[in-house]
Amino acid sequence: KHGHRWIDILRRERGQQPMVDVAFVPTMCQHCDDSPCLKAAKDGAVKKRDDGIIVIDPVKSKGQRAIADACPYGAVWWNDEKEIPQIWTFDAHLLDQGWKEPRAAQSCPTGAIKAVKVEDTDMQKMIRDEQLSEFRPEANTKPRVWYKNLYRYTHAFVGGTVAKEVDGIVDCVPGATVTLLKAGKSVGTAVTDGFGDFKIDRVPMNSGAYTIEVHAPNGGRKTMDVNVTESVYVGNIMV
Repeated sequence: KHGHRWIDILRRERGQQPMVDVAFVPTMCQHCDDSPCLKAAKDGAVKKRDDGIIVIDPVKSKGQRAIADACPYGAVWWNDEKEIPQIWTFDAHLLDQGWKEPRAAQSCPTGAIKAVKVEDTDMQKMIRDEQLSEFRPEANTKPRVWYKNLYRYTHAFVGGTVAKEVDGIVDCVPGATVTLLKAGKSVGTAVTDGFGDFKIDRVPMNSGAYTIEVHAPNGGRKTMDVNVTESVYVGNIMV
């Protein structure tokens, strides 16, 4: 209503037909432990609560646009009308009323957003066990928001279909081993499914030249070169 998406859903479509997927990433104030907005604030305009939630004082922050400019995630919105920086406060007011989790986690029908209150050691174990990632680790802000399967937004895939021609008929080749090589070294492998399709994920975007090496169950072998800027479907690889 007021122009800002407190939880902004980023979207990225990867690949080409017929191999396409879409990733959605909810972005919001990361409530960082090493918060750039806290450092940029004057006169105590930004505070970090004992529970880790960042709160911007709407009175003390008036006119301090530097608070919004400091956020590397673009999660602090500058309200031109009121001349104040604003964020999603993790529904701190509701938690203070006794809620166990913010409204976003409570209302999500698929359970895509999860809020936990745990000790730092338990959180580090959760990060390792569930292979969670920071949204922009290069920012070095020590965020309290972590993501699962973030590679589907930040990385590319190389996919294709292994096929063969028998008596003039093109058919798929299931069970073929496909290896992705970078400068002669394997960086990923996959086995074709029942339709002969393969997908090798977590490939860095704009990472340049690779070689695809295919070994079919019947002994057929094929290689082809591919250049990765974003996700790519190479089409049929005939063996």
